[in-house]
Amino acid sequence: MTTLLDLIRHGEPEGGPMFRGSKDDPLSEQGWQQMHAAIASTDHWDAIVSSPMARCQRFAETLAKQQNIPLHIEHELREIGFGEWEGLTAEQVEAGYGDRLNRFWKDPINFLPPGGEPVTDFYDRVIHSIHRWQEKLSGQKVLVVCHGGVIRMALADVLGIPLEKSFTGFAVPYACRSRIQVDQSEFGVFRSVISHQP
Repeated sequence: MTTLLDLIRHGEPEGGPMFRGSKDDPLSEQGWQQMHAAIASTDHWDAIVSSPMARCQRFAETLAKQQNIPLHIEHELREIGFGEWEGLTAEQVEAGYGDRLNRFWKDPINFLPPGGEPVTDFYDRVIHSIHRWQEKLSGQKVLVVCHGGVIRMALADVLGIPLEKSFTGFAVPYACRSRIQVDQSEFGVFRSVISHQP
């Protein structure tokens, strides 16, 4: 039995690039355009699973209605919490926290933003959620509308990338799509990354 998980990052939110985390900004007009451009007329899914954040859920609702397919909202797929950095740009973090940002990119496990969610906790909740939905929707083709951090955790899990490298190992721009294929047989469960399209 084969299950296909297409993960797509939300488009640009209102307010532009920043450490957004749990800050619930909706998509900008450009963000909506990016999402519509990323979906082909030939794309079809059996179900959609979405983060509850407005920048994901509102597009997921629109697409689910267009394709007349079930939509599931999954709170465990929200973005990592960036603590005191939420709402700040990279330049503002550098100005206010010195070398802390550079240290976070190099080693996100040991150099968290103040008050931020530990990367190990984030990884555990994301992977637990993805595995649960993969089992629940086994044999189906599923679109997961989520965040850059969520996609990084999912790909790190399949590819065996150390968490220390998971935030810098590959680019995940707005409306980026990745496909994970899960094959289940009497020999076990095999997960593989089929594509990653920044």
